[in-house]
Amino acid sequence: MTPEERDEITASVAAQQELGPDYDNAVAEGLVERIGAEIDKRVDARVSAANTQAPLAPAARHARGAGFAMLLISLIFGTGATSVVIGSDQTDSAAQAIMVILIWAAIAAINIVYALRR
Repeated sequence: MTPEERDEITASVAAQQELGPDYDNAVAEGLVERIGAEIDKRVDARVSAANTQAPLAPAARHARGAGFAMLLISLIFGTGATSVVIGSDQTDSAAQAIMVILIWAAIAAINIVYALRR
């Protein structure tokens, strides 16, 4: 995750804290969209790199590798986003818990959609 992306997530958490509970859903939806876009970007980059570096492999092997890459990227991104939310100076632990749940729910949804498309 780049420093700019980390700053964006931190800014979203700070905005949520300043705006109050009336804007929780809007801030969370924006964060989930950015997380989903980042995961898509990373998966596309990994799949593209794998396609250009590796010789043609059987379809089953490619599908297994792509699924593993998606899993690995999801875990790395989810762990990083969770650490940013928990490491912020936010005093409301309930809001932190909601943000972490939303992050992992978005990651789970993206992985389910990815698995169903295959």
